[in-house]
Amino acid sequence: MTAPDAPQPEQQALLRAAAQVLEPLARLCVVRGVPIQAVEELLRRAYVQSAREACAGSAASQPDRLTSRVSTMTGLTRREVRRIDALAGPDLPAARSLASDVLTRWIVDPEFRDETGPLTSLRRQGLAPSFQALAERVTRDVHPRSLLAEMERLQMVSVDAEADTVTLMRDAFVPRNDWAQMMGFLGANVGDHLRAATANVLGSGNEHFEQSLLADELSAESVAQARPLIAEQWRTLMTRLGPQLQALMDADQAAGRPRDQAVRIGLYSWTQTMDAPAAAAPTPTASEPKP
Repeated sequence: MTAPDAPQPEQQALLRAAAQVLEPLARLCVVRGVPIQAVEELLRRAYVQSAREACAGSAASQPDRLTSRVSTMTGLTRREVRRIDALAGPDLPAARSLASDVLTRWIVDPEFRDETGPLTSLRRQGLAPSFQALAERVTRDVHPRSLLAEMERLQMVSVDAEADTVTLMRDAFVPRNDWAQMMGFLGANVGDHLRAATANVLGSGNEHFEQSLLADELSAESVAQARPLIAEQWRTLMTRLGPQLQALMDADQAAGRPRDQAVRIGLYSWTQTMDAPAAAAPTPTASEPKP
């Protein structure tokens, strides 16, 4: 007999999925010394915020009633809901920087490309294609010289003082020496991926593109050979799709259309050792499907 408080089948499936999402997050927090109480507080905030959004319009004009509904939906007490509502939101790390914006613009802007891809070297100053023109297309609030110094610091470019040129050192930005920004990227990328998957599960399934390709029964040598193939796919995505998106952005600006939408497109890979096959056992009478 099922206990009254036992999760329903859909909830059980959701909890199994949540366990897979939370395990790597917990590992990251443990390694960096973040106690569970801090993460639990964030989860409580997220529960209250999500419940309020679900109640939008239905009880907003009656604060006490709304607090009661949020309490019922989340399992938190009314007192706890009020405590969370009274707190300011946490500061979030930046998920992007002007340096990464300049790098992206360099790769996708047609004026900084030829038939083979992004120009690997630019004049430091002058009309496009030059680094000065590139930087000014991204922002006029920061001098190109300051942006160049920052990109040099991050080893994104190199400067030839004698030739007065700037050379692209990499076509992707991973801010290894900036922990806060690395966490900003993690939250933005994984967060949007999870938002897309969640919207698809709660909707028709076609709200956002969200697919993956799994290849197993590979050797370690084959995985090593696959890594550069994956990297090449990302370069193809950036160099082909990037300019097309930039053209759409330019067309929106020229047409004066409201530019209030954003799209994030990502590619990731994960490699792990396959689970060992289960030991031989008598023919089962039933099997549990994998989530």
